[in-house]
Order: sequence, then C-alpha cells, then structure tokens
Amino acid sequence: MNIYKTTVLILLVVTLGACRPEVKKVGQVAISKVKDMPSQPRPYKQLKWREKAINFDQYVFDSNQRGEFMPLIWLDSSNRNINQTTFGLYTVIGDVRQGYQAHPDFHESLTSLGALMSAGLSGIDKTNQNGFNFVKMSQNYFNSDTGWNIMMNNTNPDVAMLGGGYGRDWWYDVYPNVLYYAVSSLFPGVEGAEEIQRSIAEQFFKADSVLNGNYEYSYFDYADMRGVNNHIPPQEDAAAGHAYVLLSAYQQFGDEKYLEGAKSAITALAGQSESRFYEVLLPFGAYVAARLNAEYGTDYDVLQLLNWSFDGCKAEKGRTGWGVIADKWGPYDVHGLQGSIVDGGGYAFLMNTHSMAWPLVPMVRYQPQYARTVGKWMLNASNSARLFYPYEIDDRHQWLPKKKGLTKNVIAYEGLRKVDAYGKEELKGVEPVALGDGPNWLPGQPEESMFSLYSSAYAGIYGAIINETNVDQVLRLNCLATDFYRAEAYPTYLYYNPYQQAQEINFEWNSDEPVDLYDALTHTKVAAGISGYGKFTIPADEAALIVVLPQGAEVAEQDGVYRCNGKIVAYQ
Repeated sequence: MNIYKTTVLILLVVTLGACRPEVKKVGQVAISKVKDMPSQPRPYKQLKWREKAINFDQYVFDSNQRGEFMPLIWLDSSNRNINQTTFGLYTVIGDVRQGYQAHPDFHESLTSLGALMSAGLSGIDKTNQNGFNFVKMSQNYFNSDTGWNIMMNNTNPDVAMLGGGYGRDWWYDVYPNVLYYAVSSLFPGVEGAEEIQRSIAEQFFKADSVLNGNYEYSYFDYADMRGVNNHIPPQEDAAAGHAYVLLSAYQQFGDEKYLEGAKSAITALAGQSESRFYEVLLPFGAYVAARLNAEYGTDYDVLQLLNWSFDGCKAEKGRTGWGVIADKWGPYDVHGLQGSIVDGGGYAFLMNTHSMAWPLVPMVRYQPQYARTVGKWMLNASNSARLFYPYEIDDRHQWLPKKKGLTKNVIAYEGLRKVDAYGKEELKGVEPVALGDGPNWLPGQPEESMFSLYSSAYAGIYGAIINETNVDQVLRLNCLATDFYRAEAYPTYLYYNPYQQAQEINFEWNSDEPVDLYDALTHTKVAAGISGYGKFTIPADEAALIVVLPQGAEVAEQDGVYRCNGKIVAYQ
C-alpha cells in the first residue's frame, strides 16, 4: 500500500469515528449507606428463594398438617365485613392469641396478604387451591363495618388489644392496602376486587386532601377523616403508602385525581426536613417519585428519599434509628438488612428486608442512575437474609436450634439481633443471634413463637426477582416482577458485577424467536440474535440494565425517552 492510500484510509477512519453519535452513558449515583457495604459479602450463599416461597405455601396452607401447633391455617366463619368464610394464618408459630379455638377472627392481613402476594409471584394460583379462592376470602379485611372502607390488618376492632395495629399504628392501616393492590394485580378479575380498590383509592385521596401536606400524625381515622396523635411516634412516611396506592389506582382506573393525589402525597413526603422512616413505607416513596419523574415530568429528589431510607430516621420525635444495617456481626456479614440500627447494637427483620426489594429493584427502570448501587445492595441483602432461617445459620447463633425441625426450613426467625435480648446463658458474647419477639407479646406465648410466619410469607418477592447466573455473586434481578401497574414493557434485568475484572455472563432465552440484548445504561446492544443461549460482558465493578428486544429492532431516543416498536425501553 502506498503512502497516499494509507493517508486516505487513516483520514477515513478518523472521520467515521468523529461522525458516530455520542453514546449517552448513564452516570451512576451512589446511596451513601451502600458505599459502606462490601462488593463481595462473606461468607456468601444465595438461597433458592422461589423454591423457598413455594414450599412455604405448601406447608402453611396445608390444613391436614398434624402435630403440636398444627395446622397453621384455619377457617374463620365470623363473617366480618363480608358475608363469607375467610381464613386465618398464625402470625408466629404457636401464637396463643390466635387459632380456631382461641380467637378464630384474630389473624393479620400482613401475613395473609403477604402469603398471597408471594404465592402469586411464584406462579401459584391462590384463586383455586384445595377448593378455596383464598384471594376472594382475603376481602374480609376490607373494614366496611367500621366505616373506614379500606383494607386493614384485622377484620374487626374487637381484637384490638390483642395486637396487630389497632393500638393505633398508621403503617398497619396503610400497608395492607399496598399489599392488596399488589395481590389484585397478580390475581386480576376476582369478584369485588375493583370495588374495594376504588374505595381504598377514594379514602386515600380524601385523606391526603384533608392532611394537606401535614402527615405528622400517629394514625389517620379514615371514618372521621382526621389525623390523630397518641403514644406512637408520628409517621410521615405514610404519605409514601398513600402515593403508591394512588399512582396504582390512576394506572388502574385512569382517574386524573388519583395522579394528582399521588403527586400531593410525594410532595408532602419529600418536603420533610429529615428522614421519618417508620417501618416499611418510605422506600415505596422513592419508587413513586422515580416513576413520577420519568413518566410525568416531575423533579422529586429521589436520592434524598433513598438516603433517608438507608441512613434511617434520626429525628427525636420519630422512630429513631430505623433504617438499613451495614455491618459485620461476629463471623457474618449482615449488610443490607432493614430494621433498627441502634436497638441492642442492631435488630434486623426479615419481612422488612424482603419488602424493601419490592419497590427499589423496579425503581431503576425509571431512574437508571441507581442501577449499580441497588444491585450492590441486593447482593448484600439477599446474602444476609438467609441468616434468619434456622438451617442457614449455625446452631450456636440461634435461640432454638433443637426445635428448628418445626420450621421445615421455610419458616424463619422473626429477627436477627447483634446480641441476645433474653439473657440466655449460652448466648452471652455471641453475635449475631437469630430470635424473635413473640415470647414478649403476652404471657403464655411459647418459645416457638420466635418462628415467624408473617416474616417468612414474603420470600416470594426475592423468588420472583432473584436468579443466579453462571458467575458466583453476579445476580440477575428481574425489574418487572414487582413493577405492578406499569405500561407494557420488554423483559428487563439488572446485573451488578462485584469483581475487579470484567465478567462474561451467560444468558438463556427459552423462545423460538431470537432476541437482542440492549444495555439501558450504555444504550448499546451487547448481544444480538440470541436463540436459546448467548453471552454478554459486564465491566469490572459496574452494572448492566439489560432489556430483551426482538432481533434487529431499533431503539430511538426522543427527549430522554428510548422506545422500540412503541414500547418504552429506558429513561435517560
């Protein structure tokens, strides 16, 4: 090749490179608490969460179980609110407050609705199981007899002082409605469900209008439509629950006032001067804020809501210390668990940890700048969450190792404490300790009440979201699984590579139609024409947000929104 041709070729290459459109790579934003978590938690083990949820359903809903404390389910023919028989599940094993002989109408929707959602996420049809429509039966929690006309944690106030929220505690009144909307999404078309959903939305819209930006109350009376304060700290993050339900109702019914109500509630939440994280609702506010920003052009500070959730509440008037743990207790990494950061050095809860994944994993579809930090947190949290199960933590670090057979390895301890709270001699100096609050609730509770059905009922969230890959500690997180009431979307998966080297990830696609893999963080196709099996690479210590597209389909961007064949693929 002569010098003239060589020069022309070099100029051509340079010119073509200069003409390529600049790739709008999504810059990543960190959650402050997640920075303190390891990229690779140790010791590491990922449970088969979907299998765990399916086995839980088979065990807990089996009325033929026999033995001490069995069965764990009973029928309640009290006909509260609706003229039908419903069902009850024990909150914890052996709970003396509950059961057919003690108080057949005392059972908690936190357990029942959590179990139904978990089953639905696991592919179990709870509308037709063993001759029962459990989804229809759960409608007895719709408290029409009290005039509140929302789903509540109990079917009636007669069991008020037995526990479960009638004390009064606002999150107990709001979260069952968040759960019911999820259950209704998973099991559409159940008789009476839409009427209940509409009533809930109307009550929440009215409540937000009455509150008018001031959520500084212990609870809200949905019959009298007034905020009330009692001995329980104010729970401003109830606004997040209102917003989640109202946005879902807007997607369901198309009534513009519900969208405006969702915005109003998030405005009240974001307008706080500090975190008011109480139990479980605040992360749902981050999800709603992210969706409103992406879909409706608002400008809420999602990072502030995320940091408030992870760093926790520091307000003297609030639930001080409630947030996310980033620590190592004894030989175990316990990073990512949610609960109290300060109680006895730390007290984490399984239900809360599972529930936090529900809004935050799908959130990255709407604000992809948090993909890496959410992926890192999920790796840590899912690894730590196994420690609640008595067969996944060694006997020395749990309260009832000799009775763990009762759990069938699907019912977990309610909590994980840094140190024992009961003064057991052989647990002195041991950390952490798996245990539960059940024995403290009232005299006569058996020690087996440390094993918690309400906590274990939510394993299906992880089961639907988490899949392992060919690379240890690189998880595939399904971003659509808990993204209820969304527009139609292509399959979307979040991956985080915790290694200091690039990793090649196997991708299986069981379909006759070949597909392309599009990374919504780099806005490039990372694999093409996959039919059955393919591969893509994730750089060191980075994330990928993989959207599965039809082979050869093109993605076009307009005003920061990326679409393919009319469907939204990603937001910038």
